[in-house]
Amino acid sequence: MTVTVAPIDPALLRDRFDAALAAFLRNRPGRSDDGMRVVHPVLHRFVLADGKRLRPLFCYWGWRGFGGPDGGPIVVAAAALELFHAFTLIHDDIIDGSDRRRGQPSMHRIFADLHARSAWRGDPDAYGRDAALLCGDLCAAWSAEMFHGCGLEPARIRRGLAVFARMRAEVIAGEYLDVVAAAGDGSLASALTVVRMKTARYTVTRPVQIGAALAGADPDTVAALADFGDPLGDAFQLRDDLLGVFGDPAVTGKSNLDDLREGKPTVLLALTREAAVPTQAARLRTLVGDPRLDQGGAAEVRAIIEATGARERVERMIRAGVDQARAALDRISVAEAARSALADLTTRAAHRHR
Repeated sequence: MTVTVAPIDPALLRDRFDAALAAFLRNRPGRSDDGMRVVHPVLHRFVLADGKRLRPLFCYWGWRGFGGPDGGPIVVAAAALELFHAFTLIHDDIIDGSDRRRGQPSMHRIFADLHARSAWRGDPDAYGRDAALLCGDLCAAWSAEMFHGCGLEPARIRRGLAVFARMRAEVIAGEYLDVVAAAGDGSLASALTVVRMKTARYTVTRPVQIGAALAGADPDTVAALADFGDPLGDAFQLRDDLLGVFGDPAVTGKSNLDDLREGKPTVLLALTREAAVPTQAARLRTLVGDPRLDQGGAAEVRAIIEATGARERVERMIRAGVDQARAALDRISVAEAARSALADLTTRAAHRHR
């Protein structure tokens, strides 16, 4: 059955998600006597900082696509995914040692700088990591609380939580596999597995499935949405890998050196190593993973990536993922306004500049 819904401006939706997040966070102020006076304002700024809100958007349109009405409860439920996203970003920055996020210092840097300015005892960097780790945990807890309290009927929430729980487990497993890959062979197969588990599923597939499950879509339809979400989520992460090396920090809000300094086991670098001639491979071994890598060294790595054809291969993989996602979306019976919105999100997720 085809359901008709009216289109909604995505910018207005993002404003509504942010308003729901701000309202939720306002009800969790740090009291002067609980030791959390510093934590809450920092977290509030981090969560409400400029972001794409892709996960709430995919969740919302998954809901609308299967007959769910517009209203406050779905906006709150979808916005809760942004708190889960904050959890993943904070922990990922700790693991990767990234000092910038969304154009601002990452969470562990904020707390390390606070420690240093306050002249407290101990190691500022260790304090920063510990404090940020706990802030990430708090965001995960808040995400579950916000989702539970969204105002939808308990039976709907239970259906959504089944997908939510799977998403949480997949993200943690994907992060672990990323750590393993960094210590292992950096193969293309392991990089592709990390892409799917760590990012693709929780960026597109699970959010749109959560929305559909909340709306009451049948299990087969919810499962079929993976044919749309998985290839698009892969394309999203592959674009992220390209931006991590070739992106403009003034636009992306994060360094284009971090991935190379860390030696992050991305698909981009796996393809580069596969195609590199011996002299190029030797330079990659010297440069990639060097924590002191400067822009001159990074430019050399970028030139090798280009020369091996790895950058263009990733672009082709992104285009193929988008094509697969669009074809899958065409096969699924969803409300036309939701189909249009999801098609627009497909383009924006895969061909963004930040």
